[in-house]
Amino acid sequence: MAPADAPARLATQRLTALFDRTVAVREISLLFPANTVTAIIGPSGCGKSTFLRCLNRMHELSEGGWITGRVLLDDVDVYGGTVDPVAVRRRIGMVFQRPTPFPTMSIHDNVAAGLRVNGRLPGAAVTTAVERALRQAALWDEVHDRLNSSALALSGGQQQRLCIARALAPQPEVLLLDEPTGSLDPAGTQRIEELCHDLKRRYTIVIVTHNLQQAARVSDYTAFFYLGKLVEVGRTAELFTRPAREETEAYLTGRFG
Repeated sequence: MAPADAPARLATQRLTALFDRTVAVREISLLFPANTVTAIIGPSGCGKSTFLRCLNRMHELSEGGWITGRVLLDDVDVYGGTVDPVAVRRRIGMVFQRPTPFPTMSIHDNVAAGLRVNGRLPGAAVTTAVERALRQAALWDEVHDRLNSSALALSGGQQQRLCIARALAPQPEVLLLDEPTGSLDPAGTQRIEELCHDLKRRYTIVIVTHNLQQAARVSDYTAFFYLGKLVEVGRTAELFTRPAREETEAYLTGRFG
């Protein structure tokens, strides 16, 4: 999947995700090239979100959740015995479908929360990091004069960009987006999609989406999942116009969903 001039930043090797003895995702091997957007598509219940949560060790926090196989970040297995899961989640940030600002915190403190997980930084360093993250999330101009206000005063789209800023504050290498526009209006959706195009210059992005048009608009590569398996993956333009597998074509043309 990875072109010669875009080495893989993240990869899975025969990754299987389970809940107790129930298999949710089966033996998926994927490469995620650096500084690209990869969309994961497929019908509901096919394992897209579970797979995404495996990439930064969130799946193991689910009741009965465990995996086999490997997840490699810069060729190092993030499930290795000496690897700190908290450190993994700082390097592989994640944003969920519904905006999840911390309700008792200000806008500033929401963004700064991820910086304080592993100890306190000097105040000046925190201030600089918060501004940088808010600028990267295209939110600074809208909130710079009310950083001490409640995050709940923001609109839904602004709250989602705040959550993106919170994930970006520790300067991860990979950003995971789990249907990030699923609860937003068209204007909020457009802002997030524009953000994906901008952020891939700095980060490797993996986005789960149920919206085929969105996948076509924002991604460089698309992977189609069905019944917990990877059916097909390729450059987005090619997969959408010339799918190699019959199941992919059937899904893209709406014969099932």
